[in-house]
Amino acid sequence: MLDVLRTALSNVIDPDLHKDLVTLNMIRNLRIEGGVADFDLVLTTGACPVKQQLEDQCRAAALSVPGVSRVDVRVSAEVPKGPRGEDILPGVGHVIGVGSGKGGVGKSTVTVNLACALAAAGSRVGLLDADIYGPSVPTMMGINHQPLVKDKKLVPLERHGVKMISMGFLLEERQAVVWRGPMLVGALKQFLTDVAWGDLDYLLVDLPPGTGDIQLTLAQNTRMTGAVVISTPQAVALADVRRSVSMFQKVNVPILGIVENMSEFVCPACGHVEAIFGHGGAEDEASLLKLPFLGRIPLEPSIRKAGDDGMPVTIANAGSASGRAFRTLAGAVAQQASMARLA
Repeated sequence: MLDVLRTALSNVIDPDLHKDLVTLNMIRNLRIEGGVADFDLVLTTGACPVKQQLEDQCRAAALSVPGVSRVDVRVSAEVPKGPRGEDILPGVGHVIGVGSGKGGVGKSTVTVNLACALAAAGSRVGLLDADIYGPSVPTMMGINHQPLVKDKKLVPLERHGVKMISMGFLLEERQAVVWRGPMLVGALKQFLTDVAWGDLDYLLVDLPPGTGDIQLTLAQNTRMTGAVVISTPQAVALADVRRSVSMFQKVNVPILGIVENMSEFVCPACGHVEAIFGHGGAEDEASLLKLPFLGRIPLEPSIRKAGDDGMPVTIANAGSASGRAFRTLAGAVAQQASMARLA
């Protein structure tokens, strides 16, 4: 009877990976006793956007087996780690760079809220602020003290379930970083190797704008799962998206997708929607470049206020339009990362 149940569950197909759950080893500890089918459904990410769909399909498949009257399913997540060799981050499942071709598109805001949304979904998340000249993670996450050192490694600070490191934690307020390229590269390498990151499902790297030393160093020194590119809908931002995409492709980093930030302004008083920077430009660009479009983030005053207050809107106002959009984005990024790793 166990074989019949396993066969029934093998008819449930992951809609992204296009393979059945049994083959993908997502069905584990399968048992039948007294008419009760009992098993674990182990997803590839806690932020899986089709979690409920897969659970419902598994229940239906198990109940279709003669003699099964009840189904007990335990749903969990296990981010797959491929063979990593001498990787400098052996405990990290996915290293994901978040970049933009130009400044001013809200890249850090998206990165911080994406990290919080992934953590809220149950993932172990780290955030590396690699924007050495303009570190904004400390302000947005509401942390302004220095990390401790243990066993000759920095212990990342933690808030909202996210472990993080930033040059902003190591500088006095208003102190400027006046460094040439080699010093920037050295700082990034230290943030990768001299920080006790531990086991993480995702390490998000908030990259500086452009296509310079930091991006190249990250690509050359880690096994990046991929990059997420942030843009606004306007043409001037989209032109820089192409350069950013081209840079990642040249160093063999997969593009997980493009995000359209500030897609439309939502008036907090009357709810009127205005496409201040245009509409749909990033989605059109993603289609033109044959890349996934990961979603739109609206322009809401609450996003700015939450970031200034050190409480990202994903945490401060999860039910807002932007809060919901960031949770949807987290699911899309997790989905693309799983596909990239298991492809």
